[in-house]
Amino acid sequence: MTITIAAMPAYNEAHSIADVIKGCKKYVDWVVVVDDGSTDNTVDIAESLGAYVVRHEINRGYGAALRNCFETARNLGAGAMVIIDSDGQHDPSEIPQLLEPLKQGFDLVIGSRFVNGNGKNVPIYRKFGMKVLDIATYIAGGLNVTDSQSGFRAYGRKAIDNINLNGTDMSAGSEILIQARDHKLKFTEVEIHCRYDLEDCSSEHPFIHGPRVLFQILKDMEYRRPLYYFAVPGLIGAFMIFTGIILHAISRMIFLNEQIRKQ
Repeated sequence: MTITIAAMPAYNEAHSIADVIKGCKKYVDWVVVVDDGSTDNTVDIAESLGAYVVRHEINRGYGAALRNCFETARNLGAGAMVIIDSDGQHDPSEIPQLLEPLKQGFDLVIGSRFVNGNGKNVPIYRKFGMKVLDIATYIAGGLNVTDSQSGFRAYGRKAIDNINLNGTDMSAGSEILIQARDHKLKFTEVEIHCRYDLEDCSSEHPFIHGPRVLFQILKDMEYRRPLYYFAVPGLIGAFMIFTGIILHAISRMIFLNEQIRKQ
């Protein structure tokens, strides 16, 4: 029998994790909580609800917690895994629509906030930042998707066996997409919804999170695609210089015409 699990990194999520675990248990065989050094009673709540808990003694970062999700899935012999945020932003009732494509042969299913015209509730500044990260992830060698930073995804056995994260920070979502392309994983996107009205949401502030992720993606690009890493800024610089020359020539021409008319 194929074992299906829902796994979630958690850090001080005592206010929300009970509802997320209860919601997930309706659709999977096991709920795995990777506690990343919480100082509240996240672990006590998770264990009381029957979750399989993996503990980090100290806070090691989102990427490290996500890596343990994959390791635990392999140890449990899971044939399918859904990764979901533990802060309540995602709706566990959408788990079945992420799992369904796995039955059709897909290895990776990305819950997208923007596919099919979705994402009307996403703040504009978030949309802009996410689009920059989508493009950067693709250029760095990742998949061309509409929501590269989605934390709500489903993975089949091939993906579980092949994805091994190296990073420990929030850029893990992009790293997974780069590895998915390396291993030629078959992927698709499905529509999901995300709440942004939660007071105790654990996500980093987007103006901190975005630049950090972008910096890590650029580091990966330097290693994997040095031509893009060095050529793209160079091309942008060349374009700006060319534009400056053209604008200078135009302004000079206008100035000379003014002088001629005055004579």
